[in-house]
Parts: sequence; C-alpha cells; structure tokens
Amino acid sequence: MSIIKIEVKTHGEKFYNITEEVKRYVSQICANHSGILHLFVTHTSCALTINESYDPSARIDLENFLKHLAPRNLSLITHTDEGEDDSPSHMKSLLCHQNLAFIVEKGQLLLGTWQGIYLAEFRDDPKTRIVLVKFQKD
Repeated sequence: MSIIKIEVKTHGEKFYNITEEVKRYVSQICANHSGILHLFVTHTSCALTINESYDPSARIDLENFLKHLAPRNLSLITHTDEGEDDSPSHMKSLLCHQNLAFIVEKGQLLLGTWQGIYLAEFRDDPKTRIVLVKFQKD
C-alpha cells in the first residue's frame, strides 16, 4: 500500500491529538485487513507520542514536564538560528518519538482504553506538520 500524508496545522507549543485522523485512515484504507500501521513525522522540532487522552490535565502535565526538562534559558544552548525555542524543541523531540507502530486487527486500530495518538509541537510559530502513514498487511 502507498504512503499517505496527514497534515497537522499547529498553533504553538502543545500536544495535538491526531487519533481521529489516524482512525479515519485505518477505516478507509485498512478495511478488514490486519497488519502494522507505521507513522513517521518528517520534522526535527516536533514528535509523535501515545498517551492519556481522556483527561486534558494529563496532556498539560506532559507539556509542562517537557518544558521543565528543556527550558529556553539553559546556559548551554547555542543553537538559536530560528529563535529561542529552536534548540529546546530539538531536545524535547529526542524525548519522544519520530515514529510509532500500531497493531491493526481486521481493520481496527488496537489502542488502549485511554490511549490517544499525539503530535507534540515544540515550536511557538504556527506550522504545518507532515505525518507519513503506511500500512503493512500481514
């Protein structure tokens, strides 16, 4: 099967829930097939992650935790070509994932009850992020 692109419009540093877009792809393309769904983000200042999707405060806690781990005022930061959020955004992306894999069984994406799929944006300015999606049948 071919690779498709999901465009995610971001408006600042936060986690964007892309679960429904991914499920829409699975229902359209995977039909009754089983296999592995691969997601890959083509940027170095954002990432993909799976996390709690029921309570919004869990997402906010994660955002705050990453900001704490890679603050903008670190004295060791030298890479600021695109602004003060440049280097910290790359540091945060190292802590998450550039790619994720999911099990699809008979056309259904198998996620835990409270799991959601997120694009984690680590830049301030609005961006259009690309997530590549590929389904590999059993």
